[in-house]
Formats: sequence, structure tokens, C-alpha cells
Amino acid sequence: MNNNTKKWLYLGVLSLIWGSSFILIKKGLVGLTDYQLGSARIVLTALFLFSVGFKSVGQIRKKHWFWIAVSGFVSSFFPPFLFAMAQTEIDSAVASILNSLTPLATVVVGIVMFKILSTNRQIWGVLVGLVGTVMLIIAGADFNPDQNYWYSILIIVATIGYAMNVNIIKKHLNDISALAVTTGNFIFIVVPALVILYLTGFFETIWEDRDMQISFGYVAILSLFGTAIAKVLFNKLVQIATPVFASSVTYTMPIIAVLWGLIDGEQFSLVQVMAAAVILLGVYLSNKKEN
Repeated sequence: MNNNTKKWLYLGVLSLIWGSSFILIKKGLVGLTDYQLGSARIVLTALFLFSVGFKSVGQIRKKHWFWIAVSGFVSSFFPPFLFAMAQTEIDSAVASILNSLTPLATVVVGIVMFKILSTNRQIWGVLVGLVGTVMLIIAGADFNPDQNYWYSILIIVATIGYAMNVNIIKKHLNDISALAVTTGNFIFIVVPALVILYLTGFFETIWEDRDMQISFGYVAILSLFGTAIAKVLFNKLVQIATPVFASSVTYTMPIIAVLWGLIDGEQFSLVQVMAAAVILLGVYLSNKKEN
């Protein structure tokens, strides 16, 4: 199989895995609380990463550890909780579309916090994306009045965390492998996550509650495939394709997530579809290079 075929295969698999993450969170919340889901996801991912990536930690030098810690909390500790909390109130399909704001947030964070210059087209992309976001939230609140769309802000905060992480890695951690960075992240966050999981009473009730056991199974799938395996596939995709092609997974993930949502009985209005299209247009503009 040549690289051209492989890159499309990887893109399809990644779209399926990451696009399915939101429905897995939704199913996980049936038997678990938002804090249990977020902390269990971190602990399970940490166990897998430590088993395959602990040797890579040797690449990390003293100058890296502070930024490894910051990167871990903003990208891998807070977002699992924020997404779980948000999806107690809003549909998985909407959550996936809001997650597409990450490239736009990356541009904004790069300008504001890291003094990274952006093109006029990227600035327009951010503005268009923000318009689409407002449209999506207003349309969703009108179409699904029983849902609290203020919780959308939690996902936007999570995308800012992802954006900070991208810029931190680019500026401070670019000289060590992605596996070393990711494993180092979880060294800092696994203990707080384990403490939170214990305080929720998870270990006292999981053995007797069938719904919790089923939901924990969904979280295990999410941790293994959505975080660990997907990361490896994405790194391979970057190696055999261009960064622009790799970033196109941002456009395909919401398609899978919306389909899962519709299959699961979620309702999606025409105005929400239009708002999603506006957001993706903004993402496209922010990623497109100037001539």
C-alpha cells in the first residue's frame, strides 16, 4: 500500500475514532458522573501510556518539566472533565462541532500569549468561526429549550486549553518526541485524577452497579482508542502527509459525531447545520495559507 492510499485510510480511521468519542462520552455518562468519567478516562489512558511509553521519558530534560506539567493540565487534565460536564446538558453532536473551534483558538492563543503572528485570512477565519459559534448556541437553545447551552462555554474553554498545548509544544517542547511529551503529561495528572476518582466513591460502587460497569466499558474504549491508538495513527499521518492534510480531520470528525447523534435520537435543526458550516468555513480560512 503506497503512502497516498495510507494517508486516506488513516484519515478515515481517525475521523471514525475521534468522531465517535462524543457518543462514547454520552454513553459513559449514563452510569457515571461527569467527575467519575473524566477521572477514569485520565487514569485508564495513563496506565496504557506508562506501559508503552515510559522509556521515552528519558528524553525529557530539566528545562522541559515545567512546560510538560502545564501542557498536561491544559490539554489532558481539564478537558476530559469539561467535556463530560458539558455533555450532561448538550448533545454529543453539538459538542463535536464546538470542538472544531480548536484551530481557531490556536490562532488566537498564538497571537495573544505567544506573540505568534497570523495572516489576515486567519484573522477573518477566527471572526467567521465566532459568528458560527454564536449561531450554533442560539439556534440550539431555541431548538432544544430543555438543554442548557451555557454549558457550551465549557467546551470552548477546553479548546483554548488544546490551543495553549499546541503553542507550548511548538515553542518549548519541539525537541522531544510526542510520546515523551504525552507520557510526561500523565505523570503529573494521573495522581490528581486518581484522588478525584476515589473521592467520587467510584471504587465503592462499581462492583455492584451494572450501569456503572457498562459505562466504564465505554470509557475504557474511549481511553484506549480515542486517546492512545488515535495519537499513534495521527503521528503516522503527519509523517506521510502534509500538516494541512492531517488537520483536515477537523472537518470530518463532526460528520461522524452528528451521524452518531442522529442514530441515538438527537435532533439537529437546519439552522444548526448552517451554523456548523459557518464554523467549518472559519476553520478552513484559518488553516489556508496566503498566496
